[in-house]
Amino acid sequence: MTIRSYSPSDDPALFELLRLNTPKYFAESEEADLVDYLANHIDHYYIVEIDGAIMGCGGFNIAADGSKGVLSWDIIHPDAQGKGVGSALVKFRIAKMQEMGIAIGIRTSQHAYKFYEKMGFRLKEVVKDYWAEGFDLYDMEYRL
Repeated sequence: MTIRSYSPSDDPALFELLRLNTPKYFAESEEADLVDYLANHIDHYYIVEIDGAIMGCGGFNIAADGSKGVLSWDIIHPDAQGKGVGSALVKFRIAKMQEMGIAIGIRTSQHAYKFYEKMGFRLKEVVKDYWAEGFDLYDMEYRL
């Protein structure tokens, strides 16, 4: 498993990952949000490759005041879920943010928040139907 920086040439594979995880983890309407994120809001974004195939992606963004980093757009290939790929990617990004000395958070859904709890995140707030109908916001923060 290799974790490397994102390149725009990765986009077709990232959209395929998103589609493979829709509607289980993402609403169909979120594809437009990913397009916007990659074009306008990307900060630190990474690709997970296994044997040359893109099997996951995820990044983090830093708040304007530099005090906090928020994990963003974690997508893992269904064949790689439950095999340590997502955990490795989360740990990689947590380490990067810890080097920066900033607080760490994530905004996820009810479909993935249990995974982040296992990784050390604690729930702060829930907002119903935030991402799309049936996709609630679970705002979480990382605790050592």
